[in-house]
Amino acid sequence: MAEFLSAVVAFPTVFFTFALGVIIAYWLMVLLGAAEHDTLDSDAGSSALGTLGVPFSVSASVFVTTAWFVSLAGTVLLDRAGFGGGTALLVLAAALLLARALTKACVRPLRGVFEPDVPPPSRQDFLGRLCVVRTGRVDGSFGQAEVAADDGSTAVVQVRQTGADPLSHGSTGLLYAYDEPGEFFWVAPYDSALDPRA
Repeated sequence: MAEFLSAVVAFPTVFFTFALGVIIAYWLMVLLGAAEHDTLDSDAGSSALGTLGVPFSVSASVFVTTAWFVSLAGTVLLDRAGFGGGTALLVLAAALLLARALTKACVRPLRGVFEPDVPPPSRQDFLGRLCVVRTGRVDGSFGQAEVAADDGSTAVVQVRQTGADPLSHGSTGLLYAYDEPGEFFWVAPYDSALDPRA
C-alpha cells in the first residue's frame, strides 16, 4: 500500500491524480444534480483529444483515467526495475500518448449514442412556409418560388396553383401541399392581413 501511495503522489502521476480527483468530483456533482452533464462540453477539447461527436466530459474522463493508470503503472514498473525518477518525463510522455490513443479507440463506438437523431432534410419541411414567387407567373403548369429553411438558407422550388389567382414575380404565397410525382409544391396567394396570428 505504501508503494501505491508513493507512486500516486510522485511525479508525473500526481498531475493525473489531481485531474482524476476533479473528474470524480465533477461526476459526483452531476449525480447529485449540482451540475449539468454538459457543463464541460467543448468542441475544441473534443477536437484536441480526437473525439469529436462525443461529449468532452466523457472523453476527458476516459483520457484522465487512462493517463493516470498508465502513469501509475509505468512509475511502479520502472521503479521496481531500478530506473527511478530519471525516467519520469518518459513516463509522462508515454502516458499522454497512450491515453490519447486509447481514448480515441474507446469512445469511437459511442459516437452513435451521442449524435442526435436528426432526420435528413426533406421537401416536406417547406410545407406551411411562405415563399416569394420568382417567375413572371404561376399557374397549373409553370412557376418557381424561393423559400427559406430553418437554418436560414433558401431554395428555389417548383410551384403550381389550381386557381387563377394573380401570383406574379415578388408575390407572397403559402406552400400547402407537395406533389411527389410532379415534384412541385401547391401554392396559394398569401395576404398577411388575413393571418389569424397577426
